[in-house]
Amino acid sequence: QVVLVSGHLDSWDVGQGAMDDGGGAFISWEALSLIKDLGLRPKRTLRLVLWTAEEQGGIGAEQYYQLHKENISNFDIVMESDEGTFKPSGLGFTGNAKARDIVKEIMTLLQPISVTDVYDSADGTDIDYWMRDGVPGASLHDDLSKYFWFHHSQGDTMTVQDPNQMNLCAAVWTVVSYVIADMEEMLPR
Repeated sequence: QVVLVSGHLDSWDVGQGAMDDGGGAFISWEALSLIKDLGLRPKRTLRLVLWTAEEQGGIGAEQYYQLHKENISNFDIVMESDEGTFKPSGLGFTGNAKARDIVKEIMTLLQPISVTDVYDSADGTDIDYWMRDGVPGASLHDDLSKYFWFHHSQGDTMTVQDPNQMNLCAAVWTVVSYVIADMEEMLPR
């Protein structure tokens, strides 16, 4: 059984793609790194996917889906961060009411950093295939007020990234992915 965390590498026109979507890749990597460094071993596999070709039509995501869809019942949740890694506010979630209630309960663990909101639906080109087939999905919600200042521009460099805000995003990704991966049962569908 798999809990999938992800971001994509898509600096396809100008800039470095550090914020869009290197930030999603960074926090996904950091989540798994933190869990390993803490010596935690969840019941399910945590899998990191760094998607490619999202801007060219989600080619990497489609290929991954085609290779793994026969095991779709083993995918517990698919998580994608693709809106930068600014100050987080919560998660977008796609899934049934019972699964949403569980995710809301998990998000209460993040009350000390004031990141507890669960929004109506998850967004993510790279996880759409899975969600369309009924796998619960989550996407990071963060402060988008500066996102389009840098999106697909020469300004999308590492200097855009605020280490403190990225750490908060990584904390959200770490807590949610670990708790779901370590629950007795998979999220209801």
